[in-house]
Amino acid sequence: MSAPIVVGTDGSVAAARAVDWAACEAALRHRPLHIVHVAEIWPYQVRRFDLPGPSERSSPAGHAVLLEAEGRVLERRPELRVTTALTVNATADALREEAEKAFELVLGHRGHGGFAGLRLGSVALRMAGRTAVPLVIVRGGDADGGEVVVGHDLAEEPGEALRYAFDAAAVRGARLRVVHAWQLSVDMAEAGYALDEERLNDERRARVIEAYAPLHERYPLVDVVNDVLVGHPVSELTRVSRTADLAVVGAHPRRWGLFRLGSVGHGVIHHAECPVAVVGGPR
Repeated sequence: MSAPIVVGTDGSVAAARAVDWAACEAALRHRPLHIVHVAEIWPYQVRRFDLPGPSERSSPAGHAVLLEAEGRVLERRPELRVTTALTVNATADALREEAEKAFELVLGHRGHGGFAGLRLGSVALRMAGRTAVPLVIVRGGDADGGEVVVGHDLAEEPGEALRYAFDAAAVRGARLRVVHAWQLSVDMAEAGYALDEERLNDERRARVIEAYAPLHERYPLVDVVNDVLVGHPVSELTRVSRTADLAVVGAHPRRWGLFRLGSVGHGVIHHAECPVAVVGGPR
């Protein structure tokens, strides 16, 4: 069986949007959908009694949340294969465990109840780059611009973010916009150098095209356009996200095999106006 799209829900409006997005993604990719609700165990919680059995500790409210989410999906997509799970654990640990069996993990950008800490800067940010699969944070409006955008840093080797972006564009029949924004160094600005920005942009565009050329050969039907310009990467990615279906950012490798979300990824998660996929976590 193919790995499912896993989505976390707590019954909030933001979570409902995440469930809708995940259901659409599952249909596009012909994958099952797995809906998860976490009954949170707070850090340092001390149990005073023996653990009850699974049936005793299952939350009626949690089951109701899952039943509502499953019904919402099947009403719109009766052909979709849907499973549900109620998990009792710390939220981040539960989601990380579910992600190990997933194609990708989908979360809303805010939450309550079992996802009380799920706000930008909390669980979602702690997990970005630390899941075994891409993490999609659903936010923004219902744009239908037919475009996937991805940021590319020439200082980084082409990696999972570009590959994921090409694949996402291909399954959607969407255009792929590769955004490379660069800024003048402090030394150059202070020295007052007269720079030929057009020439430098052309040189960088050639390097960007070279970086994704092997992927374009693999996905020849994807229409690719480039935004190569002087500007702040977060500002430019936020700008194009207003009409995009999905924005893709990478998590970068650090020592000892760890991955971390860089400042650009943090900024895009906070400010993008469409769902954001964070790609490049540990495998």
